[in-house]
Amino acid sequence: MEHVHVGQGPVEPAAVVAVARAGARVAITPDALAAVAATRRHVETLAASDRPVYGVSTGFGALATRHIPTEDRALLQQSLIRSHAAGSGPEVEREVVRAMMLLRLSTLATGRTGVRPVVVETYAAALNAGITPVVHEYGSLGCSGDLAPLAHCALALVGEGEVTDAAGVRLPAAAALAAASIEPLVLAEKEGLALINGTDGMLGMLVLACHDFGRLLTAADVVASLSIEALLGSDRVLAADLVGLRPQPGQAVAAANMRAVLAGSPVVASHRDDPHCPIVQDAYSLRCAPQVAGAGRDTLDHARRVAGWELAAAIDNPVVTADGRVESNGNFHGAPVGYALDFLAIAAADLASIAERRTDRMLDVRRSNGLPPFLAADPGVDSGHMILQYTQAGIVAELKRLAAPASVDSIPSSALQEDHVSLGWHAGRKLRRALDGLTRVLACEALTAARALDLRGLGAAPASAAVVERIRREVAGPGHDRFLAPEIEAVVRLVASGDLVAAAEEVTGPLG
Repeated sequence: MEHVHVGQGPVEPAAVVAVARAGARVAITPDALAAVAATRRHVETLAASDRPVYGVSTGFGALATRHIPTEDRALLQQSLIRSHAAGSGPEVEREVVRAMMLLRLSTLATGRTGVRPVVVETYAAALNAGITPVVHEYGSLGCSGDLAPLAHCALALVGEGEVTDAAGVRLPAAAALAAASIEPLVLAEKEGLALINGTDGMLGMLVLACHDFGRLLTAADVVASLSIEALLGSDRVLAADLVGLRPQPGQAVAAANMRAVLAGSPVVASHRDDPHCPIVQDAYSLRCAPQVAGAGRDTLDHARRVAGWELAAAIDNPVVTADGRVESNGNFHGAPVGYALDFLAIAAADLASIAERRTDRMLDVRRSNGLPPFLAADPGVDSGHMILQYTQAGIVAELKRLAAPASVDSIPSSALQEDHVSLGWHAGRKLRRALDGLTRVLACEALTAARALDLRGLGAAPASAAVVERIRREVAGPGHDRFLAPEIEAVVRLVASGDLVAAAEEVTGPLG
């Protein structure tokens, strides 16, 4: 994606990913700049009047009753940014900060915040120069927007604080702006507040999470299919008419993916054609794989709808309406985004949980239908994948803790003026950790299933064989124990990059 055009319409999720991760450049549309200029005239009219207007001529939060004289209003905006840039803790990932900046820029470009065109242009210039403000883990309560994270971004635009440049070098913001020939902003009435009062941080994390979880759901279908073959499972439960008896859309997609991956499998065909097969029913972790992954897909669909509505929003407080009113509102409250983030964390934890159960089954000689204990070359001398399952179990345990919702909590702030907050930022932070954990659990299952299929020696479906072959380019086949951690990391990269699914799709065509 060469350029992302930012105007009065919503930014597409794919554009957020492109700017956040691939460094795509942004361009402000002329109609957006015209709308910004027109709205600014309303703010300047109000600023010249004697009537106190929140965000223009008053203090903020619990200090909103203080009227600020004209000569102090520029300092008011500058002070707001400095005081609110109060984050602490580890540095937030570059992609999250860039997504947050793009989404704040998108709101500024709607013409509903009252900033001058130069603010919009400077924000876009910083993004295009690869200047990424240093934002910290803690500071947002997800209400009144992601205040501290956005304040760190705004602080960089006025030439204060620290940033990283396009090469990832950390330096003072003033030096980075000078190197990019960007003039630091001098904020006018309303502009400091407009730069920090939005759900952009948590929304950016939701958009990125939706992109990642969608890819992981497809990977989960592919890997579960390998495990079914490795455990001598059946594909009969995946039949379209059986799945269709329960018209949940997600499970239909998951089952179709699994049928495609298992097509041509000599293992599942033997069950279908042998009336004397002793395996009557597969365990739930095999039989219910499309139901669990399908529920995850339906959860993702809901989260995408929420993200779409939020991407179309113009969030600020106060906001400048189309007829020029400056009105306080509560649209900055992060509840809708926080709920969606928490919901995805639940789905991610359950998807990892069922994947770990399939892995454990392949390692247990009592349940693996003939595989050697722990898939070891010489059980007793070798431990095989015994401790790989420990790693999975530890991650799954962590994911269960991360599934506890952040959005049911609230800590009052600002002298009880802000007496109910969303903690949506926290929901986004823990979801990112959850998706990383899910990626690792799926990689462990894939590595185990590939080893089991090789040890079984009965052949595999063409798509499964293609996946195993892709893994074998990174990781050697079965043998005596060797350093396992690098092999896990190699398959983590295959899952995260989409290469593992792509190997299956070379045979199946596009999967859902």
